[in-house]
Amino acid sequence: MTPARRQELKVVALMALGFGLVGIDRFLISPLFPTIARELNLDYSDIGTIAGVLALAWGVAALVMGNLSDRIGRRKVLTGALILFSLLIGASGLATGLMGLVLVRVVMGFADGAYTPPSISATLEASPQKRHGLNIGIQQMMLPLAGLALAPWLVGLLLPHIGWRYIFVLFALPGLLLAMLVWMHLPEQAAPDQERTTFEDWRKVLAYRNIRLLMALMLCWLTCLITTSALMPSYLVDFHLLTDAQMGGIMAAIGIGATIGTLALPALSDFTGRKPVMIGSTIGVAGSLWMLAHTGNDPAMLFMWLGAVHLFNNACITLTVGPICAETVPPSLMATATGVVIACGELGGGGLAPIIAGQVADRFGIEHILWLPLGAMGVALVLTLFLKETRWSANHVQ
Repeated sequence: MTPARRQELKVVALMALGFGLVGIDRFLISPLFPTIARELNLDYSDIGTIAGVLALAWGVAALVMGNLSDRIGRRKVLTGALILFSLLIGASGLATGLMGLVLVRVVMGFADGAYTPPSISATLEASPQKRHGLNIGIQQMMLPLAGLALAPWLVGLLLPHIGWRYIFVLFALPGLLLAMLVWMHLPEQAAPDQERTTFEDWRKVLAYRNIRLLMALMLCWLTCLITTSALMPSYLVDFHLLTDAQMGGIMAAIGIGATIGTLALPALSDFTGRKPVMIGSTIGVAGSLWMLAHTGNDPAMLFMWLGAVHLFNNACITLTVGPICAETVPPSLMATATGVVIACGELGGGGLAPIIAGQVADRFGIEHILWLPLGAMGVALVLTLFLKETRWSANHVQ
């Protein structure tokens, strides 16, 4: 094995483990929402708000810190983000009411968002273009695998034996260890550039049509992801009248489906091109959402369709923030472009969508929340048709 290949594998592994912790950080609270809501007297709107404020902070941090990592280097930003969110995940268990949870999740979202763009850029910088789809799939799949599959399963096992507050504390130490490893082993890829300004970089990336389309598409993907993860436990328990154990098992489908889609479909795009996989996946999300909305309280069928929704949706997310974004702009603007795209998705789809969905659930019934992501998929299908293929480009498609 060549030194370059060894370094590629090391960087991909470190960035993947970090993104797994980001996934736990973000989604560990979802299967705990019914229990937390009962203890702290929260309603559906409160649940939507808690999910939404983290996404809003994530978006702001991605926008600012992605550009900062392009100018001062990846390692400093990544290490600081890992330390911060590792400390804060334990602090979620100290909350005694809605405002406490909201404040902790805002700061936590900032740390998670700061990690995301530079981790994607570091993965792609260490990878040859022929493995962009595969390697970013490996890195990105750790978020659903850890946050949406492992976390609900562990919650189902631990919740009958220990309080929900202590569950948060268990996940702080792995992040601190990983921060040390990233600082020790991640090479500094970007030289400091004090001549560039953030606004100049944002203006440059927005000149690319693909980036503008990806911003709107990311909003659609995040609308689906956050709505169907934050409010789905309550949908299953309150509308379908399933037990907490059944809910936990079904929620694991999100992580399983998303993990498969995140790894397999971007890897397929290394051979077929990015655009065909994106269009097919968008159709897959819409069809699976329709079937999920028309499925009764059959746990097996709910598991299957919920998994399918996230299989296709996470493939779209991975292609959006990874290969298409990176292959559209110059390497020196890679994290900036990713940050801009993520910010749009998080601020709109991740931040506002669950808040709107929570209001819909309170006013009209939680059974209607799936119409919001279905509408987003209709918009996304139109937008994907206007994307320019980047797989066989010289790197910069305008």
